[in-house]
Amino acid sequence: MHTKTEVVVVGGGYAGVTAANRLTRRDDVSVTLINPRPSFVERIRLHQRVAGTHDAVVDYRDVLAPTVTLVVDAVEQIDAPGRHVILSDGSTTGYDYLIYAVGSGSAVPDVPGAAEHAYPIATLEEAQRLEPALDAAGAGAAVTVVGAGPTGIETATELAEQGRAVTLVCDELGPYLHQRGRRVVASTLARLGVTVASGPGAVVTAVTPHVVQLADGREIPSAVTIWSAGFGVPDLATRSGLSTDAVGRLRTDETLTSVDDDRIVAAGDSAAPSDRPFRMSCQAAGQLGGMAGDTVLSRIAGTEPADVAVAFLGQCLSLGRGAGMFEFSRRDDAPIGVHLGGRGAAWLGAGLKELVCWSTVKQLGWEARWPGRFRIPAFVGDPRRRAALREREVAATSDAVPVA
Repeated sequence: MHTKTEVVVVGGGYAGVTAANRLTRRDDVSVTLINPRPSFVERIRLHQRVAGTHDAVVDYRDVLAPTVTLVVDAVEQIDAPGRHVILSDGSTTGYDYLIYAVGSGSAVPDVPGAAEHAYPIATLEEAQRLEPALDAAGAGAAVTVVGAGPTGIETATELAEQGRAVTLVCDELGPYLHQRGRRVVASTLARLGVTVASGPGAVVTAVTPHVVQLADGREIPSAVTIWSAGFGVPDLATRSGLSTDAVGRLRTDETLTSVDDDRIVAAGDSAAPSDRPFRMSCQAAGQLGGMAGDTVLSRIAGTEPADVAVAFLGQCLSLGRGAGMFEFSRRDDAPIGVHLGGRGAAWLGAGLKELVCWSTVKQLGWEARWPGRFRIPAFVGDPRRRAALREREVAATSDAVPVA
């Protein structure tokens, strides 16, 4: 009797759901998705969850193929030699192939007092802890947001639009943005009344229940401090004895296959292909999830998996409910200085951001119904990445040649 190939997907975010759905292209593959939450989290809406403008969760039935088995539990360890995972209750689940898509979360701050008195916002549980803290502080209480990446900027503008007194602390405002896009963001922050403390002296040195202390001696009153500076990844791969980079992402080759085990494939924020990981984002996660699924399907079929090919389009930011901006980029994620939104067209940027959030969930549902229909062709991948990898390979080959 023919036995189905068992594939376990660890993690039910953008990458994990896309990978699980992609695997349903074959009827002889049994897919199990293991995730600690019973609902899909729209991570790119967590700032709205905090502000009360969206709950940021979706029923898995709306994004996951019906043939995928959902197990609500946490994976404590991967036993690669034994080809099974150990769950939090001590039970095990076996696999023929495993897709590692555990995503990312908040980086553990090493600033004195930050772990005790600041609220991270990278996960649903963190957003849920922050909501009552803001309510208890009151609408007039001072709020400090540390970090001016997308999450920090979007959280600061969302709360300021509701009339809260917000200070945004950062070394550089939107470091990933082109200077033109940065001006748009700065103008909107000023219009909403957000105070920006930036520059070399704006490094946070301590957090107390009522004050954020900066390196230049400033003390910013803060009833609620929100920490959005940096991301980290779960240590599941490290605990399982798999090779990781310095951050903890699973090291893979360009097909997203673990350098330790060709039965393990990584996707999303927790993958480090060729030690050149992509920016942590849902934009990359969805593409990597589909490619991870394709890699497993290729191995089942006995064909050679394709190399990763991620193409970025740009960076989309909401700046409150009434404004936003979309900044275009090259395929390698470098901004080109062209954006939509800004002065006179803030509504356009806001509409584009909402369209991105809506369509991201819709794409998951489309993949569930028509797996593989919406794949990224290899030719759209970043040519600079391919060239850099070729140069590295040539250099490694040259170094390995013995001298006569």
